[in-house]
Amino acid sequence: MALNTIALELVPSNVERGPEYPVDEARKVVALSAAAGIDGRIGHVMIPGMIDEDDGRPIDMKPKMDVLEYWSLIAPELPGVRGLCTQVTSFLEPDALRDRLTTLGAAGFDGIAFVGVPRSMSDGEGGGVAPTDALSLYEDLIPNRGAILIPTRDGEPGRFGFKCKQGATYGLTQLLYSDAIVGFLRDFAKETDHRPEILLSFGFVPKIEDGVGLIKWLIQDPGNAAVAAEQDFVKRLSTMEPADKRAEMVDLYKRVVDGVADLGFPLSIHFEATYGVSKPAFDTFAEMLAYWSPDGT
Repeated sequence: MALNTIALELVPSNVERGPEYPVDEARKVVALSAAAGIDGRIGHVMIPGMIDEDDGRPIDMKPKMDVLEYWSLIAPELPGVRGLCTQVTSFLEPDALRDRLTTLGAAGFDGIAFVGVPRSMSDGEGGGVAPTDALSLYEDLIPNRGAILIPTRDGEPGRFGFKCKQGATYGLTQLLYSDAIVGFLRDFAKETDHRPEILLSFGFVPKIEDGVGLIKWLIQDPGNAAVAAEQDFVKRLSTMEPADKRAEMVDLYKRVVDGVADLGFPLSIHFEATYGVSKPAFDTFAEMLAYWSPDGT
């Protein structure tokens, strides 16, 4: 069964901030949703399992709360909202991973996207379960098993097709700053019968990105001209006035939704405010949902 949801990504808090910070963050989500006119519309919170990446990260990675600890603090403040998360599989042996997934499911997580080693390591390193193996190994345990989908990545059609064959029921896209996903899914639909649900990911770009470049770093793929164009778009968005920025993002949203709506893939929407939730971000998300929403509102 498809998730058919609007998901908001919330990154686990830094441990040093203590337990009150995530509670305040969840309350801020409720207030911002109400102010933007989308109260009650967010069906899931997507919590990424954070791991250390290479040293080029523009913002230092401080110790983060575990996904389960963070969820236990924010869930009481978000009535009716369920959980989604990403789970790194490559450092856990099969039994340990099964225990982890069982605990996540019992805690209220409806879907788990399996991810592998950080970019500083090669596929196959880590000594645990490969994400593609986890998709089939835990089919009996997790009904909604996700895989990351990066439409601009070289070889992605074959990679994503294999993940679907292994048992992926949904694809969580990388942040979309072009309509490359449209051509990707159009071709994928012609070449395969797989029709996993697609969680289309859109991220707000605040002014601070111009000086920090965290989003640029997150979507990097050195030597890839398509990604370089997306990075340029992010840079341009970061310098725009709020109304112009919102118009650009809503236009992109419309092109993506219109381009993939009739291809036979169930669709959900995933929103991310990389530098933290804010009124401009929620105003942008609300305008996107006014054009099209998976909940039909």
